Amino acid sequence: MNAFRFQTVPTVVVEFGAARRLGALMREQYPTGTRLCVVTDGFLHKSGLLSPALADLAKHDWQVSVIDDVIADPPEHVVLEAAQRARAANAEIVLGLGGGSSMDVAKLLAVLLPGTQSINELYGIKKVTGTRLPLVQMPTTAGTGSEVTAVSIVTTGETTKMGVVAPQLFADLAILDAELTLGLPRAATAATGIDAMVHAIEAYTSAKLKNPISDMLAVKALDLLSRNLLPACHDGNDRNAREAMLVGAMFAGQSFANSPVAAVHALAYPIGGIFHVAHGLSNALVLPHVMRFNAPATSKLYAELADVILPTQPAGSDEAKTHALIEFIDALIVNTAIPRTLREVGVKPNDIPRMAHDAMLQTRLLVNNPREVSQDDASAIYSAAL
Repeated sequence: MNAFRFQTVPTVVVEFGAARRLGALMREQYPTGTRLCVVTDGFLHKSGLLSPALADLAKHDWQVSVIDDVIADPPEHVVLEAAQRARAANAEIVLGLGGGSSMDVAKLLAVLLPGTQSINELYGIKKVTGTRLPLVQMPTTAGTGSEVTAVSIVTTGETTKMGVVAPQLFADLAILDAELTLGLPRAATAATGIDAMVHAIEAYTSAKLKNPISDMLAVKALDLLSRNLLPACHDGNDRNAREAMLVGAMFAGQSFANSPVAAVHALAYPIGGIFHVAHGLSNALVLPHVMRFNAPATSKLYAELADVILPTQPAGSDEAKTHALIEFIDALIVNTAIPRTLREVGVKPNDIPRMAHDAMLQTRLLVNNPREVSQDDASAIYSAAL
């Protein structure tokens, strides 16, 4: 066995209705804390979904400042403005409450506030040199796994993204309350759920840091996600399905935080950056096509995943099981009713060269792919997805 290191959030709370006693949970974690900065988005704040959590925070003597202007794929200026507001409020503790974007911004605030580095100095792998403020994460979608990862993604230009990857971004506490995900629209449920499945699949086949703990988590994640995605899509108030999706997404996050994602994400980023497609949907649009490309190098691993996801399939070769797995993923995406082709999100054939060029810039991700991807390969994958 190769040597490996596995890191994750030290404390996880999984509890239906936990948001209703958030103040008490926070007080258990930080007995002497006072000033809390909650990072979220405008829709969640205005919808009233956070009201019980905010009420319980006040009940337990937390002085709360809410930053609610986070948007999807947060631009750098949003992060910097949020940091300025949190600094003005003398925040002692940061809570990310929302989707992956809110949690990603919360991570960066926790690092930027006490530190001396500019945000540009943080981009890359292990570039954070200082400590951070205490940090708690609470997801409202089952997809990104950001509550248990050490990655934050920032939109740095009109169509480009950069990542901050450092162990300081692991939170102290992740709180998973499936009640916050009840009623999530079908399209968002589907896209974020497929995103979580991508995390597990890419972690299990990662070329560089694949390890037994990540493998175990990826397998359990796929088991939960594959069985519960369609029930959650069909009935947005299915508590059991919602909780299974939330836990599955967390397991997938813990897995890829230590065995990193690869070409699906690399090819998804230009789709999101250029055409403003949500991250989860961008991943879903290329997932089956990247899997077909990787199959010659990963048939044994895909066959192992097929045994988990399709336990009743007849015995067969690794190649046959791989084919069955990809066909299952394809059918799952169809049954969620989200877009299946790049054309449906506005991509035209003459966009592919630019997309392939931009995908090649994601060297941080491509180095993890089990099969080397050239620019011509990227073009061919995009063409197949068109």
